[in-house]
Amino acid sequence: MPRTARLIIPGMLHHVIVRGIERRPIFEDDRDRSFFLERFSSLLLETKTDCLAWSLLTNHFHLLLCPRTTSLSTLMRRLLTSYAVTFNLRHNRSGHLFQNRYKSLLCDHESYFLELVRYIHLNPLRAGLVVGMKELDDYPWCGHAVVLGRRSLSGQATGTVLGRFGKSVKTGRKKYRAFIADGIEQQAPDPGQVKGLRHWLAKQIGKEDDLAPDERILGGQDFFHQVQPGDAARLTPRAIILPQLLENVARAFDLSPELLRQRTRVPGVAEARAAFCYLAIREGAHAGAEVARFLRMSRAGVSVAIGRGKSILQERTDLGAQPAS
Repeated sequence: MPRTARLIIPGMLHHVIVRGIERRPIFEDDRDRSFFLERFSSLLLETKTDCLAWSLLTNHFHLLLCPRTTSLSTLMRRLLTSYAVTFNLRHNRSGHLFQNRYKSLLCDHESYFLELVRYIHLNPLRAGLVVGMKELDDYPWCGHAVVLGRRSLSGQATGTVLGRFGKSVKTGRKKYRAFIADGIEQQAPDPGQVKGLRHWLAKQIGKEDDLAPDERILGGQDFFHQVQPGDAARLTPRAIILPQLLENVARAFDLSPELLRQRTRVPGVAEARAAFCYLAIREGAHAGAEVARFLRMSRAGVSVAIGRGKSILQERTDLGAQPAS
């Protein structure tokens, strides 16, 4: 079946879920988690994206994002590509790291915002990574501690969350924490599973009978019709930035970015260029002529390289997205 296009609408709330392939770990240790957060934070600032909630589990993670100007696809492509390359190199592994494409839900901000924050921030507790609220309050791999002021993450919009609970920061944090604690007894879906999550969240706010028929949307019928006009122009993801992709590919092949743009017989360059061409055109939606100019290659050479790129990537590392099954 052809994969369904994502609803990418700047200025609206998106719940993003990324899982490891075959449920394998995508975070082996705190160094992995630290690198992920460092990269994530820098991209939030660079792309002017607000993060409202997040949690890192062992084999998956959740993000609640509101892109202001840049497409969500741009941020996620750059985040997942750079993290996968670094992870594979650090742990001396090859192959895909993430399962299929990332999953994203376009969310009705007014109805689901707080319930999503609570669900995401309780994930470490429900997964058994912490025991009780006291441990969760200081847990470094979840946005809950940032909202409480126990940790920091540049780009996390804590004020947006606290503003729902009180006019002062002190009052907001007290009422926010109580709200999170009230959700502990909820019979939530397994943190490692997302099937049925839309219906469960709708049930929490009493709107289970008013859920959009589109699996990409978390909202009711009115919200569903509200986001329909003009969707066709919004569904095409923006391409990944070529210089950034060049750096990631060069790093994965242990080469300098400059070599990939030169005519040379240095071992590994031809393979790296082929991988770059495949990612830039098949995954990044760039035109062949644009890639040819960027690499200083002929268009015919780029066309030949694309055919080799996919198999080379499968042998080396997860630099690109897999098609959804």
